[in-house]
Amino acid sequence: MMNNLKLGVEVVSAHDLMPRDNQGGANAFVELHFDHQRFRTTVKERDLNPFWNERFYFTVSDPASLSDMPLEAYVYHMNRSNNSKSFLGKVRLAGTSFVNSSDATVLHYPLEKRGIFSRVRGELGLKVFLTDDPTVRVSDPVSDFDAMLSTPSEASNRLREGQYNVSNNVQSRTFQHLPRDDQQRYMQQQRQQPMQQQQQPFISSGPSMAPPSLEVPGRYGPGEMKPPGPSRPQILRMFSSSGQQPFDYQIKETSPTLGGGRVIGGRVVSNKKPGTYDLVEQMQYLFIRVVKARHLPHMDITGGLDPYVQVKLGNYKLETKKLSKNRHPEWDEVFAFPAERLQASTLEVVLKDEDVFKDDFVGRVRFDLEEVPIRVPPDSPLAPEWYRLEGKDGDKTKGDLMLAVWMGTQADEAFPYAFHADSIPIDPSIANTHIRGKIYQSPRLWYLRIVVLEVQDLTVSEKNRMPEVFVKMRMGNHMQRTRPVQSRNANFRWNEPDYMMVAAEPFEDELIITVEDRVGPNKDEIICGTYIHLGQLPKRGDHDREFPTQWFNLKRNTFIDLEQLKEDKFSSKIHLKIWLEGGYHVLDESTQYSSDLRPTMKQLWKNPIGILELGILNIDGLHPMKTRDSRGTCDAYCVAKYGQKWVRTRTIVDNLSPRFHEQYTWDVFDHATVITIGVFDNCQLGDKGITSSESHSNHRDHEIGKVRVRLSTLETGRVYTHNYPLLVLKGSGVKKMGDLHLAIRFTTISLMNSLYTYSRPLLPRMHYIRPLTMMQQELLRHQAVQIVAERLARSEPPLRREIVEYMTDAHAHLWSMRRSKANFFRLMSVLSAPIAIGRWLGEVCAWKNPVTTVLVHILLVMLVVYPELILPTIFLYMFLIGLWNFRYRPRYPPHMNTRMSHADGASPDELDEEFDTFPSSRSSELIRYRYDRLRSVAGRVQTVVGDVATQGERIQALLSWRDPRATVVFLLFCVLAAITLYVMPIQILLIIFGFYMMRHPRFRRRLPSAPMNFFRRLPARTDTLL
Repeated sequence: MMNNLKLGVEVVSAHDLMPRDNQGGANAFVELHFDHQRFRTTVKERDLNPFWNERFYFTVSDPASLSDMPLEAYVYHMNRSNNSKSFLGKVRLAGTSFVNSSDATVLHYPLEKRGIFSRVRGELGLKVFLTDDPTVRVSDPVSDFDAMLSTPSEASNRLREGQYNVSNNVQSRTFQHLPRDDQQRYMQQQRQQPMQQQQQPFISSGPSMAPPSLEVPGRYGPGEMKPPGPSRPQILRMFSSSGQQPFDYQIKETSPTLGGGRVIGGRVVSNKKPGTYDLVEQMQYLFIRVVKARHLPHMDITGGLDPYVQVKLGNYKLETKKLSKNRHPEWDEVFAFPAERLQASTLEVVLKDEDVFKDDFVGRVRFDLEEVPIRVPPDSPLAPEWYRLEGKDGDKTKGDLMLAVWMGTQADEAFPYAFHADSIPIDPSIANTHIRGKIYQSPRLWYLRIVVLEVQDLTVSEKNRMPEVFVKMRMGNHMQRTRPVQSRNANFRWNEPDYMMVAAEPFEDELIITVEDRVGPNKDEIICGTYIHLGQLPKRGDHDREFPTQWFNLKRNTFIDLEQLKEDKFSSKIHLKIWLEGGYHVLDESTQYSSDLRPTMKQLWKNPIGILELGILNIDGLHPMKTRDSRGTCDAYCVAKYGQKWVRTRTIVDNLSPRFHEQYTWDVFDHATVITIGVFDNCQLGDKGITSSESHSNHRDHEIGKVRVRLSTLETGRVYTHNYPLLVLKGSGVKKMGDLHLAIRFTTISLMNSLYTYSRPLLPRMHYIRPLTMMQQELLRHQAVQIVAERLARSEPPLRREIVEYMTDAHAHLWSMRRSKANFFRLMSVLSAPIAIGRWLGEVCAWKNPVTTVLVHILLVMLVVYPELILPTIFLYMFLIGLWNFRYRPRYPPHMNTRMSHADGASPDELDEEFDTFPSSRSSELIRYRYDRLRSVAGRVQTVVGDVATQGERIQALLSWRDPRATVVFLLFCVLAAITLYVMPIQILLIIFGFYMMRHPRFRRRLPSAPMNFFRRLPARTDTLL
């Protein structure tokens, strides 16, 4: 297939160049280098701020290796006296920064030095893009006239040697480019002409004009639609952790203008001092605070009044809550209107009386928006004032309304609890109780450790039967039990490991302990029980501290009831060791994506090492999640979790390109943590005809996608502004739901503390002194997630259970064929380096490259003669590799890779199995098929494990006399080896062994060696297996 991919470069202008001639100017031109091709612009005479507006097109010879092809732009000064060129600066762009023409924009790059002693200043404006338009012709290559433009010394030498003649009127060559005016005329002509008309052939001599690259519209997945709204942020670079990552799934670096200035390459370029909200765009809002009213007139026949306030601005109508029978109401509610959506020049605040058929007009207050004051924090809040109500004809009526109206930004104190016009639809029939942004705090979790020792003086109902007694421990929805034991007397003892449960502060649930008797199959009888309040238990933060055992009275109760347990008394007792563990970190997230690793007890916390700032900017191209008024829509909001702090943005209702521009901050205690940002569709707003009290509280909020960012991959002080694709894996495959635009900055408080963190254990010390088993960790993590979800669901607005489970990956432990493949190939990728080294050694031994083999022989001799050079050589080699890789270090946070996850290649049946419930809800035939497939995979794994065990058993058979003759031979070999090693220096033996292994193929045999034959003949224990 013909390759039509081309790289377009538009050289726009340069700014503030270094003067080179005697008059303080510079004859500047730009030389472009890409893929062994060179193009050059025209020379701008005596101009330190030249404008070119010239466009060039390069041929991309190998699109697969495009990421390894840099574009270099050199700015030179042409010296007319000796026809030499002087270096003014350069710009080097990596191949990963090239974008489509639809996403390209003009960027000004600071000029870089070529050497240490170079004097460079200024910027170069370039527009770089990719196009596959077959009508675009590649520019003419640069002819070899470096003899005319060279360094001053070379030019002087050539002049003296008479290699060429120089005249003052040097003929300048104009290469194919497209000025902006010509481009606009060309595009107008193309719209008028039919598409089938062929382009005129290009003329190599003289100025010519190449057709511009046709703008390719953004690509969207199936079912996706490009929503109307603000333009997408300017894209600078696109990155992918794999070269095979699809284009739409790549992370894209942007260059937005935020509150602190414009972000270019992670640096904030601004002349003003940054404020509090410098990671989000400063958005202006009109705030209206409705406080209260007084002296309102009687409106009903009964003399009552049911007042509420309606704020009207253009088509927007926002209302306060409605109060019943109150002539002096108090609301104290704030409304916010984005300045970019102001639809009128007059604000109208209307006080109405709610009635059965039609609400009555009481009075109104009008404001001219041009007279509204502007408030900038940290100014004090604007004091509300009393305003006299006006009638419809403008006359003053009875009653006063206290209001405060001002213009502010999202840094205003009223912003979090205000009702936003972009969060409340124009249609008032849709509920608005779940739209506000909030900050949530996870409960502090403790591990509860219980050791059941014994039960004394237990009386059972049946005397003629030996009871099977066990102890059941229940707290909330979680329960554990001991094994049943039997005893002929009334005392029962247990010698079992500790039982652990998860408790949350404040300790609302009590631990209920019951002693039960198993009277029959699946039939248990409660004998007695007790309750323990967790707030009375001791707390331990170190393993050295031991607590005494405690006796608790057991109270008889046929059906355990908490109030009866407090009243009844019984002589039986239970002996326990019970306390709260504060030295552990309660895992409520997946260990790979933990956002907090601190222990429970605050006394054990270290000082923070840094600050994490997150700016949630906007979402582009959201996929419609629901249908409202026969059109697709989405009510999106974002949730971010780091540590114990959860944040939730306000819900932007009925918008497929929502703009949030909200900024949040966290304290960082460890680099090895991950912040998770999820996007959800709010399904609690209801539809038409459903009031807020009848909202569908049982509807699940739909997940749209999430982004994880590991803090250890972020550079200190750098501002990361990227578009993250929101990828969701469903039964039909991977689907892109939109692009989440984020701004992230990690700032270190103390560099020494930050570096010292790498030497500390990842988890608290209790995890290593008294470690938990994998089964305990999974069970306790499930309990912790359930408790966190239950507590956060009590907030207003609630953070629902499905959100907590999605953000914490609560179901990531279930079986998935896709994950198994991904982990297998991850392992193979890790082993690829040792495998490559083994293959290289095999090629050396086979003399594939004789020069390399001879050099390896020499290296072997050097290392054997001077063994003290081995470790220094290895560490120096790793040091040099690290320095070499510094140029190619990642400049972006890693993102989800569909190819590495094997999500794009998974079959529909594998995805259906992954999303199946547990236990399965599929048909028996389908389950039988999947079970047979799993047996086939497990059979291959079983064979590999058996082969590894066989090799280990053969090693053990060397000295076990399982094969007497083989053991005798091996013992004789050991004696001879000991004598040889004692007599001969080890260096000589190593050289002989190395030369033998690298002997020429002429001295090799195709059959296996004698030691290998001897080893393979050793017996294994496979013949003892059934």
